[in-house]
Amino acid sequence: MSDAGPGGPRRTPGERRCRVLVVLAGLLAVPLDVGAHAQWVEDPGKGWLALAAYHQDTRERFGSSGEVRELFAQGRAVTTSSFLTAAFGLAPGLDVWSQFSFHRLRYDDLAGDRSSTGIGDTRFWLRLAPLQWFGSEVPFAIRGGAKVPLGDFDVDAEIIPLGDGQRDWEVMAELGYSFWPRSLYVSGWVGHRWREENTESRKDFGNEVFYFLQLGGRWGPLGYKLALDGWDGASGVTEGIPIPSFQRELVQLQPSLLYDVGPGQIEAGARFALRGRNLPAGTALMFQYFSRWEPF
Repeated sequence: MSDAGPGGPRRTPGERRCRVLVVLAGLLAVPLDVGAHAQWVEDPGKGWLALAAYHQDTRERFGSSGEVRELFAQGRAVTTSSFLTAAFGLAPGLDVWSQFSFHRLRYDDLAGDRSSTGIGDTRFWLRLAPLQWFGSEVPFAIRGGAKVPLGDFDVDAEIIPLGDGQRDWEVMAELGYSFWPRSLYVSGWVGHRWREENTESRKDFGNEVFYFLQLGGRWGPLGYKLALDGWDGASGVTEGIPIPSFQRELVQLQPSLLYDVGPGQIEAGARFALRGRNLPAGTALMFQYFSRWEPF
């Protein structure tokens, strides 16, 4: 039963919790994107760092059938998220990745204004290039890793959590090709993500298939890139019961420009949501600085 209060209708804690989780799912679903460097496994003792920031301000969401709707109760979702990603070569054909996140999340509607700021979930991967061990120069790699739920997850309906409270495991196959001496490349990956249940809330967002494809190059002093990324999830589960109407899907197109600054490159672009289900719609802005490093 809904209650009433100043400023408009209020919802039960369960309804408010579901509403915030739908928004959170999109605010934190920022796929990893580090340019054309994904398929070339780092040499031992060498690596790179990438600091990325994303900002989205939206009043729209994709419904369960893919239609674009207004957010619940005249809602407005604003997120600013930053990701620090590092890769380092451990041995020939083997490197390690890590990614740390920090979020400021805000959701306003007729029931009130809520915000959270803090550390989000952390990811780790190991990547290997098996063909390299047989003398092949084909840039093929296999990457596997896990997400550790460090971001605060609170079952209070009035608090926006900084993570989803569940551990993920994923594996992906990566492939790239350079058209050298022309300044043009293509690269991408496809993978599967297994999602454990959040034992505190007894929710499971469902396993996911994800993919990423990009085309990039250079034109004079500017670099350019056009990327398509997406993921498609299975039905969510609540207290052991599958919810067919809660399947998440998102397809995004991201054009961007790059320019050399200091020892690295700065990248600026926009991320357009083309299609989705049960996730926020709208456009996000993206900025990233990428630099190679050799600590030893």
